[in-house]
Amino acid sequence: MNKLFYKAFEDKQRGSREMIKKRVNVYLPFILPLKEIYPDGAALDIGCGRGEWLELLKENGVAAQGIDLDDGMLEDCIERNLDVLKGDGFAHLKTQKDDSLTIISAFHIAEHITFETLNTFVSEAKRVLKPGGLLIIETPNPENIKVATEDFYLDPTHKKPIPSQLLYFLVDFYGFERTKVMRLQENKSLVNSKNISLFDVMSGASPDYSVIAQKTADDELLNHFEGVFSRNFGLSLETLANNFEDRLSMAEAKAKQAEAKAKQVESR
Repeated sequence: MNKLFYKAFEDKQRGSREMIKKRVNVYLPFILPLKEIYPDGAALDIGCGRGEWLELLKENGVAAQGIDLDDGMLEDCIERNLDVLKGDGFAHLKTQKDDSLTIISAFHIAEHITFETLNTFVSEAKRVLKPGGLLIIETPNPENIKVATEDFYLDPTHKKPIPSQLLYFLVDFYGFERTKVMRLQENKSLVNSKNISLFDVMSGASPDYSVIAQKTADDELLNHFEGVFSRNFGLSLETLANNFEDRLSMAEAKAKQAEAKAKQVESR
C-alpha cells in the first residue's frame, strides 16, 4: 500500500493530534500513581504513530520510547523531539529484559495483527513489565453495531474486530493480577439520556475500548490503584438497549392511559 495514502488516511480518520491527545488523558489516573512508585520507570509504545501518547507521557515525567514501521508517522514524532525508532515493535519487545518496563502500550494495533501475534505480545509484555506495571491495549469496539459492521472496515489494513470478552480472557489467561475493560469515546449526551432512538442503540455504544492489565505485585503497591480499577467507564450496548426498551414501555403505558381516558369520555 502507498505509504503516503495510509498516512493521509490515518490523519483524516483518526482525527487531529489535539483530539487524540485529549482522548488519551483518560489513562492518566492509571499512569500517575505508577510514576510515583517508579520515578525512573520507562514506557514502550508499540505502533506509536504520530506520538500523541508519547508526548503526554513525556509531559507527565514518564520516560517513553515509541516504535513504528511508518516513516511518515515517525517524522511527526521526531519533529517533537520524542524518543522513537523504526522497527517491528513486537520483535523489539522480545529483546527487553525481564521486569524492566513500567508501561507497555499498543493503541489500535491489535486489530492489524494475527491472533497468534497478539498472544505472543501479551505473553512478552507480562515478562517485561515490572511488578505492578501496566499493559494497555486499545482497539475498536465491536459492541458498537455501526463500528462492527461498517466503520471497522474503512481501514483496509484491519483484519477483524476483537470482542472485549476475548481480549479480557487472553490477558487474564497469561496471569495478570487484574484486568479492566474501559469503554471509550462515547457520546456523553447519551449516558444519562432517556430519549434513546433505535439509531442510538446501533451506533451509540462506546466506539473504542481498551483492556488495561496490571502485573502481580505486593498489596501495598496494588492498593494505590484500587479506586481507578473499580470505576466504570463508557457506555455499553446493553445499557442503550435497556434504555430504549424503557422508552418504548413508557410510550406504551402512556398510550394505554390515553386510550382508557378516551373510553371514559366516550362512555359519559
